[in-house]
Amino acid sequence: MSDPLLPVPPPAPAVGAESASANPLAQGQVKRRHHRHYIARATQNHLRGIRVVLNVLLILALLYTITLIKALLIPLVLAGFIGLALNPIVAATARRGVPRWLSASVLMIVLIAGIGTGIGLLAQPAVGWFHDAPTAIKNFVPKLRAVTQPLEAASRATQTLVSGQTVRAPARSADVAVNAWDILATTPKVVAAVLTVVLLVFFFLIYGDALLRRMVEIAPNLGYKRHVVAIVRSIQTEVSRYILTTLLINLVLGLLTAGMLWAYRVPDPLLWGAVAMLANFIPYVGAVTTTTVLALVGLMNFNDPGHALLPALTFAGITAVEGNLITPFIQGRRMRLSPVAILLWLLVWGWLWGIPGALLAVPMLTSAKLVAERVRGWRWFAQLVQR
Repeated sequence: MSDPLLPVPPPAPAVGAESASANPLAQGQVKRRHHRHYIARATQNHLRGIRVVLNVLLILALLYTITLIKALLIPLVLAGFIGLALNPIVAATARRGVPRWLSASVLMIVLIAGIGTGIGLLAQPAVGWFHDAPTAIKNFVPKLRAVTQPLEAASRATQTLVSGQTVRAPARSADVAVNAWDILATTPKVVAAVLTVVLLVFFFLIYGDALLRRMVEIAPNLGYKRHVVAIVRSIQTEVSRYILTTLLINLVLGLLTAGMLWAYRVPDPLLWGAVAMLANFIPYVGAVTTTTVLALVGLMNFNDPGHALLPALTFAGITAVEGNLITPFIQGRRMRLSPVAILLWLLVWGWLWGIPGALLAVPMLTSAKLVAERVRGWRWFAQLVQR
């Protein structure tokens, strides 16, 4: 026990602090170390900012390139998905000894004949509706006068109170000018695009396995070769299953729609059934568009509003059951995509490529998800777009 009368000695300084304060060289080393650390962090932040700017510029350049060469890419992508959908049939016949060129030729002939027959059956009703559109609009507008007239009167009264001047109703013109020359000028482009898709699908079906072997040969080692084969095989299997399943679901939906319209005495039920089948390839947007079209068709052909809107309401019920019960049950959880991701993807590709982009958006998103699941560093994308 220490004597309280004796002076208390000062506390001993820390070893590091004593050495740093006593040695100016050590102080300089500490300062230089902090300075180098600060410069390294600042350089890393600058490089990260430059990388972000370069990635944004790369994405913008890629979007511009995709838009610029869409006339080349749309037939190529469409032919690729059709080839993926039909490849299991050709591969199954090839395993039984049938040459790929023979099975591909028969398959393409059947496909072209079926599509041609469908177009032949639906072309005349479609042309009839196209030519009768002005008359139908003239007959349709008076039916809405009872609904729109009070709204227009209230709008004119409000504008009169605000401006103090009488506002006259704008004149209407139901004349629809049809320029046949534009249709004739567009026909060669459409025919060329169709022939391009047909030829690409035919060659994809014949030389698809040869292209896969070339991709495997250019892989650097055995691990990469196996990885490439696994990715390509999974895309071939799952995307072809998805496309064929979606096609069958939409075909059944079109047949049900045509039968429902026939029961309701709507003119040309096969035409609107085909429209419903094609539009349903665009999720959400296609169902809303077809419902709106059927409502307009009903209002144009029936005087009773309840009877006129009944086909559209029935179709809305059918698509609700199909979209929320049947399709998720058949496709399974693995192929289910987030509605937000689908809508954003549709918005982007519809803006870039128009209607073809909207039709091809979901198959492209499905393929991108399948690839991202098997590529290291991109699994976050698969988790982001999956429901």
